[in-house]
Amino acid sequence: MDPKTVSALNRLRLVSMPEAISWLLLIVSSVLKRTTDFNAVPVVGAVHGFLFIAYVLVWLDAWNRAKWPLGRAALYFGLSIVPGGGFYAEKLLRREVAEATRATEPVTGEPQPAANR
Repeated sequence: MDPKTVSALNRLRLVSMPEAISWLLLIVSSVLKRTTDFNAVPVVGAVHGFLFIAYVLVWLDAWNRAKWPLGRAALYFGLSIVPGGGFYAEKLLRREVAEATRATEPVTGEPQPAANR
């Protein structure tokens, strides 16, 4: 996998966590709005909206660069809609990046020292 693709996957991984946290905070804010006088929904909603748009743009770039099949692309998009799904998306992306970088390491007959990996 080329470095630009790995970079796109890392960007998606890094955006997925804040997006998931903001989604959960928006749910908590909505509950607090209806049960107390505390109303943080306008602020948290704006932050979440910004992060969701950023996630979608980065997701489109990752899909384009990684050449994912439709099912995998739909999985990552669907995880952005499910509250807390971004945490699972981050885990999957971390694994995908690790496998991609491991596949591009030079293969020799001798084991590589841990410092060179």
